Amino acid sequence: MNVNYQWATENWKEGVDGIRIVGIFHGEENNENQLLNKIVNKHPLWGYEGKIHFFSFDDTQELVILGLGKKEKWTIKKTERLGAKLQRFLVKEGVEKAFLYWDSIFYEHEENKYITSFATGMTLASYNVKTYKTDAVPRSKNFSLQLFTEKKQAEKEAAFDKGYEKGKATNEARRLVNTPANLMTPSILADEAIKLGEELNVGVDVFSEEKINSLGMGALLAVARGSEEPPRFITIKYYGNPGADGWDVALVGKGLTYDSGGYSLKTREGMKTMKMDMGGAAATLGAMRIVLHERPRINVMAVIPSTENLVNGKALKPGDVIQSLSGKTIEVLNTDAEGRLILADAITYAKREGARALIDVATLTGAAVVALGDVVTGAVTNDESFIATVNEAAEQAGERVWTFPNDEAYREKVRQSDVADLNNSPGRQAGAITAGLFIGEFAGDTPWVHLDIAGTGWQERSNILGPRGGTGAMVRTVAETVSLMAKK
Repeated sequence: MNVNYQWATENWKEGVDGIRIVGIFHGEENNENQLLNKIVNKHPLWGYEGKIHFFSFDDTQELVILGLGKKEKWTIKKTERLGAKLQRFLVKEGVEKAFLYWDSIFYEHEENKYITSFATGMTLASYNVKTYKTDAVPRSKNFSLQLFTEKKQAEKEAAFDKGYEKGKATNEARRLVNTPANLMTPSILADEAIKLGEELNVGVDVFSEEKINSLGMGALLAVARGSEEPPRFITIKYYGNPGADGWDVALVGKGLTYDSGGYSLKTREGMKTMKMDMGGAAATLGAMRIVLHERPRINVMAVIPSTENLVNGKALKPGDVIQSLSGKTIEVLNTDAEGRLILADAITYAKREGARALIDVATLTGAAVVALGDVVTGAVTNDESFIATVNEAAEQAGERVWTFPNDEAYREKVRQSDVADLNNSPGRQAGAITAGLFIGEFAGDTPWVHLDIAGTGWQERSNILGPRGGTGAMVRTVAETVSLMAKK
């Protein structure tokens, strides 16, 4: 984030060298500040949600007025957007130093959640996609933000820092997704995981192609055969509760660093953004960054199978039969349904390592995009209690998840094959559901949630929270799920 911030309890009204920022709710007066009351009475429309105005007085002081709308309709999500809008406004105006009176924005028993959301929004809005233009210049400059409060400064500072870390982790996931595929191969993705481990002092293991082969990960290897780039299998292990055996939860992220569709070739237009097909891996790394910052008392393992899906003389062909790590055989009816293949081996590995719960994140299906667009992440699960925890986490993280049905009739579709245990592509009907349930065949009875971010992981148009490109979808939801599991 291009802002240096600090909290203070000194009098914000005096001795301030810089722009002061306050919020006003529509139709409400501030009992402690007559100047604000005059502004509210003289300019009632300034209190409308989303309005920002400069107000000068004494020829030397400048005040920024943030319109907050109706107080009873104020939400955590709106606070996030306010942080984002303020960040963009201050950068656009070239402000070098600003002072925000937090108590004018909101004050109630769950205020720290609002502070966290505000900081997340500011951090998300600070992100810019890296360009490779030879004449590129920095898009924004650093500025200083001091936040004033009348009480509980330490608590608020911790809440703000939490939001900053959540935004930072999401931006890191965005960076990985937005990196061109020639600069984000499976080996480079593995290097990124190693750097994360070194930065936050946690163990990272990277399996070579030879190791992957010796373990019997036939599904991952089958997809990797079409590429000259060797596959990698990445694990990160966090022992938050070292006295306990196994892993309370394994986070599994699809790491397809580029997807041509294989012999079931995508269209020209369909290939343009396929550098984003490792969005699940990026979300997993981002979530682990938050987990490693917060250090909950829970054992968490991240698992990332990574390869490219390309075409050569050795590439997987429609009609091939392969054997997965679990021993189950798979008839490959569609080589563009490769994500579920590599996730099958990753899920199996996580279970063998002792995972008692599983969350996989993947840019898995176009069907999820058709069903939910770029607004809501689709989910499939075998455990109602577990998905309830994920939904609670999503609400706190400001993201949205919607659960598809899991009926036996859908599960039967992925088991229909004359030559193998499973098929990887039953057809167009209910494609997001059957894709998820294919992965569920390998989760078995272990509590499991699948999150399909094919729609939410990429946005074609910029918005207040970020530019066109990778969104970092589910980074915060997955991390918050881990936090809730530790508390429960």
